Amino acid sequence: MAAALFVAGFCLLTAVMLVWGFRHLPREKWQFLASLPSVRQPDGCWRGVNLTYYGVFNANAYLLATAVGICLLAALGIPCAGFFLIVAVLLGICVPASKLIARLVEKKKYTFSVGGAAFVGILGGPPLVWGLGRVLGARMGVELPLAATLAALAIAYAVGEGVGRLACISFGCCYGKPLSGTHPLIRRLFGNRGFVFQGATKKIAFADGLDGEPVVPVQAVTAIVYCAAAAVGLALFFGQWYRAAFLEVVVVTQLWRFFSEFLRADYRGAGRISKYQTMSLVAAGAAVPFALLCPPSVAAVDILAGLRSLWRPGVLVFLQALWLSAFLYTGRSQVTGARIHFHVLQDRI
Repeated sequence: MAAALFVAGFCLLTAVMLVWGFRHLPREKWQFLASLPSVRQPDGCWRGVNLTYYGVFNANAYLLATAVGICLLAALGIPCAGFFLIVAVLLGICVPASKLIARLVEKKKYTFSVGGAAFVGILGGPPLVWGLGRVLGARMGVELPLAATLAALAIAYAVGEGVGRLACISFGCCYGKPLSGTHPLIRRLFGNRGFVFQGATKKIAFADGLDGEPVVPVQAVTAIVYCAAAAVGLALFFGQWYRAAFLEVVVVTQLWRFFSEFLRADYRGAGRISKYQTMSLVAAGAAVPFALLCPPSVAAVDILAGLRSLWRPGVLVFLQALWLSAFLYTGRSQVTGARIHFHVLQDRI
């Protein structure tokens, strides 16, 4: 019963977040959270540093994904030290990879690639978890069931990327093709559901001039697919079908990443098949032998223990620090600027 309520609560929470985001975030007002004065200009104005909702929703995605991962790992009986180490190492590898791979593939210095981070995490996750299991077992006597741990991390990844698409909608990146130029079936499928982005500082505007034009809501479909894959993965996880949960989440998310890029208009590197699409196929293919080679796990799941783990002071501080770090890392806009002018309201003196 507790597991069923957890899955239902997850579905309800993500549905509310996504529906709200799809309705509001394409608007211009949902790009910038604040602008902070940094350098005074000769004309008396200040150059501003823009803090974005892109960073807020990215930080929310990191927070929710990590909370789900910690909850599932704790539900397997893995102690705090174990899941702190796993989460910290994976984030320490994947977060910088998101920027490095974007620079290598797109030749852009000030952008991030979730697809690149996912590729590194999926290929590096199994050997990393196996190695951490050996270390934890030798030094702390902690058993790290490989299949169950990989399933928990895959589900957390799907949650993070699904919810993280709200950040893409806010910034207007990862956008779809104009509906007017797509196949009639695509136009019929999406009808009046296309996204119309507003604002000259959205990426869709300054990169392709598509602000104000209905485009395929590829970010929305991606968010739904990823969150649905996570929900199915949770059901399999609580049924102790760990290898199936890992395989389902990775294959569904990576195959959708491959097909979804045919609906996107933003630059994804040269070639008809982008490097990101190649990465997604490699990741999906690698998941099959990973799942088959993992020894079957019989680890029991205690979801109530997992939920209780989230209320520990150390976990709460860790999650708060993670949110702040993610916001500062991704929320300071490096492609927009601001001019700020302060003045006195004479009629209020």
